[in-house]
Amino acid sequence: MNSRFWVVVPAAGVGSRMASRIPKQYLPLAGRTVIEWSLAPFLAEPSVAGIVVVLGQADTHWPQLAVSRDARIVLAPGGQERMYSVLSGLIRLEDTAESGDWVLVHDAARPCLHRTDLERLLASAAPGFAGGLLAAPVVDTLKRADDEGCVRDTLSRTGIWRAFTPQMFPYAELRDALERAVDEQWTVTDEASAMEQVGGRPHLVPGRADNIKITSPADLVMAEAIHRSWAQRGEH
Repeated sequence: MNSRFWVVVPAAGVGSRMASRIPKQYLPLAGRTVIEWSLAPFLAEPSVAGIVVVLGQADTHWPQLAVSRDARIVLAPGGQERMYSVLSGLIRLEDTAESGDWVLVHDAARPCLHRTDLERLLASAAPGFAGGLLAAPVVDTLKRADDEGCVRDTLSRTGIWRAFTPQMFPYAELRDALERAVDEQWTVTDEASAMEQVGGRPHLVPGRADNIKITSPADLVMAEAIHRSWAQRGEH
């Protein structure tokens, strides 16, 4: 395959639910920061040509990290919402990425991406693959609540998956979809939903359930346990 892989990591959020003055991507985790763990699998992957980290304008934490001096990483300015930040990262690549190259978008606060999941996603980029995302089938029973916080009904979980990152699409197609999303003010919560809006059918690539995103203090505790378990098994 002649196409290359690039990574965009939107890291302009502040993580208000963490009750911390430090943005959640810079919180300490297992001897590093959350964002350092989020970047680590890509920095260890030889097929990744480069990484764009998208930062908030007032970010003073990034320059303090050793990883900020890695030559494979470039920066881009973040936006008010995720789609603006990701599009900014794609624009940063316009002079280096070709239309058929693949772009993986990964959450800065998702520090438990296992290398086997990344390898599986990269391996899926074969002829006929239009793009896709790591995901896992929902195993819990789903309830819909009413306005009073009581159960209104029980939903079927058949065919329902939890969406993770990375999400991987051809560079030109993802950029076109996000530019349309911005121009037409679509509500998109991830890159796959932008692709869906333009008629795409992203593939669901089975991933590990421990690929968690840090959104609350309890998630940080869980991530610590995951990394401790990996270290004990020599999986770092």
